[in-house]
Amino acid sequence: MASTNEEILAGLAEIVNEETDLPVEDVQMDKSFTEDLDIDSISMMTIVVEAEGKFDVKIPDEEVKNLKTVGDAVTFIAKAQA
Repeated sequence: MASTNEEILAGLAEIVNEETDLPVEDVQMDKSFTEDLDIDSISMMTIVVEAEGKFDVKIPDEEVKNLKTVGDAVTFIAKAQA
């Protein structure tokens, strides 16, 4: 079942919060995972694995480097669910 962008954003924010203790409201579409949210590559891989499970999608390793912002990830997940 496809989720809305808002549902994906909320779900990603929960995952990021669990992994990094960042407040859920800090996870916004225009935020960079590395620059704004200070997420390292190890945490990012954990977030990707959690997101794959939560949203029932596959995010290939070579695609992860293209997910620079939260919006990039939301867009990718939405397309993968479609």
